[in-house]
Amino acid sequence: MKKFLWISLFAAYGFSAYGQTSSNTINTSANTLLWRITGKNLSKPSYLFGTMHMICASDIELSDSLKQAIQHADKVYLELDMDNLFEMMGAMSHMSMRNDTTLSDLLSQSEYKKVKDYFTQHSAMIPFSMLETFKPLLVESMIMEQSVSCDHVVAMEELIMQEAKKSEKDIKGLETMDFQLSIFDSIPYKFQAKQLLEMVEKADTNANDKEMDELTNAYRNQELDKMDDLTKKEDADIQNFTDLLLYNRNANWAKKLSTLMANNALIIAVGAGHLPGEKGVINLLRKAGYKVEPVKNEMVRKKTREI
Repeated sequence: MKKFLWISLFAAYGFSAYGQTSSNTINTSANTLLWRITGKNLSKPSYLFGTMHMICASDIELSDSLKQAIQHADKVYLELDMDNLFEMMGAMSHMSMRNDTTLSDLLSQSEYKKVKDYFTQHSAMIPFSMLETFKPLLVESMIMEQSVSCDHVVAMEELIMQEAKKSEKDIKGLETMDFQLSIFDSIPYKFQAKQLLEMVEKADTNANDKEMDELTNAYRNQELDKMDDLTKKEDADIQNFTDLLLYNRNANWAKKLSTLMANNALIIAVGAGHLPGEKGVINLLRKAGYKVEPVKNEMVRKKTREI
């Protein structure tokens, strides 16, 4: 479950275990993260793109196809309006658990010590006294950031925002930060704390690094099927929450996009985990009557050959 935080901003935990046999189901053999949306009531195409929150900046860039799509778009929609600093800063108050709950309330004394020792030994910008009040699944993301095997990491959303601003495009959010953070209040804090403990225990074995490398390689290669397999393989424990974290949000987005795309050419950039599957955004849009087609998306940075 840990690595899902990097497929989306916070809550895209899922490539859940659906079969890939339905005639309406996404065909991911094209190996792309970029999809063109046409048909139905659309006068001009919109584009759907799967993001990953943190990836090495040295070998990734936006494809020419996506850049061109952004230039011709009317608006850019991310999961969150990351350009709204007021909203982003205001959401800090919603990162903490309710009722003054802390990690020490959720773990045994020895388990709590393991987590505290980990963050004491691995410096973080935020003091542990504050971290231990945060919703534990958010704290996991800080450990995953350390698992990215490069010095300079970048969010794909950040690259998209930079390109959108070059073209003077409005940046919007499909959801609010408050809504995303509220989702974690519906997942038992004790369950979240146990997941955080498991990640801390695996940190010393480099297992987190290996998982992150496998996932980021699949993302670079735009292999949605492989990303699906990697996440299904080890995340059965989160399946009780897939409606909350994934399916319901996908359905809400598809419904909202049907209205938004009618009068605007959009770039919709959401966590890659939201794309595939019977209840993924691609299939939901197809069921709603749109044509959703893969677009070639060369986004790996071309290396300069040494002489």
